[in-house]
Amino acid sequence: MAGVYLSAWNSLTLSRDRPEGSISCTAHPAVDLIFMDPSHAHLLGPADIRELAARIDVTPTKKLGQNFVHDPNTVRMILAAADLRPDDHVVEVGPGLGSLTLGLLETVERVTAVEIDPRLAELLPTTVATRAPGLEHRLALIHSDALKIRAEDIQTPTALVANLPYNVSVPVLLHLLELFPSIRRVLVMVQSEVADRLAAKPGSKIYGVPSVKAGFYGEVRRAGSIGKNVFWPAPKIESGLVRIDCFASPDQPWPRDAELRKQLFPLIDAAFAQRRKTLRSALKGHFGSAAAAEAALLRAGIEPSARGETLSTADYVRLAQEVAGEQ
Repeated sequence: MAGVYLSAWNSLTLSRDRPEGSISCTAHPAVDLIFMDPSHAHLLGPADIRELAARIDVTPTKKLGQNFVHDPNTVRMILAAADLRPDDHVVEVGPGLGSLTLGLLETVERVTAVEIDPRLAELLPTTVATRAPGLEHRLALIHSDALKIRAEDIQTPTALVANLPYNVSVPVLLHLLELFPSIRRVLVMVQSEVADRLAAKPGSKIYGVPSVKAGFYGEVRRAGSIGKNVFWPAPKIESGLVRIDCFASPDQPWPRDAELRKQLFPLIDAAFAQRRKTLRSALKGHFGSAAAAEAALLRAGIEPSARGETLSTADYVRLAQEVAGEQ
């Protein structure tokens, strides 16, 4: 797969001899940082979106989860909800035709966009140069599947703001949060039902694996609802915004390190694999026996007869830490 490397408009290349996923991003020496009010940005409207798609003969596909935002007010709503700082480095997954990208470039000093569709990846720098001249140096573009991104591909991002592909939204979200502990803020658009699940609290019928795993990284909440008509083509489902304020030192309740996560996430999966069973029964396979599961739960101060849906992320973390301490 070709990789797209952008450090400034004059140095855009489509590289076929560098490994997919690597990037080059160097500020243009002749351009000073300018931060403009997104309300005055040259954002894309419905006619712009259709014209750009026709230019490269793109028909949105369900396989890639492509629904392009064509409403500038929705872009402004996302930017406001993200609460970004001028010095943020934002990762955007699935920039598509550039609706959100343009708003981000006029808000922060650096955006790394990850696009799987080669036609869209090739068009985006042209769109930026035309619609936001002087800001091209802020964009780094990676032509890749977001699930194949590696930690070394993106240097110290501080925020994730994206209209995530709905068919892989949760895996992409968790993958990027795992890779980049530098991320302090997340604002993503996902299917409304998924947004509800991510932000669900213990005891809710929709509380589950995504809720607990997202809660490992920070405080999760719904940040808004998005109607169907702001997209082209209009999807059959409603959309929602989810915001995560990530835990960071010195106030984080537990470390966001790989070792704890390796203990924690399999526990979460096991607890919800048999949702209606007690934790003593649901975790017996994980611990080797029901008796061993009960002993671990009691050491962590958790009632073995409880069900997985009643435990908070903090409860699961405590259990994982107890298990790690016994090893």
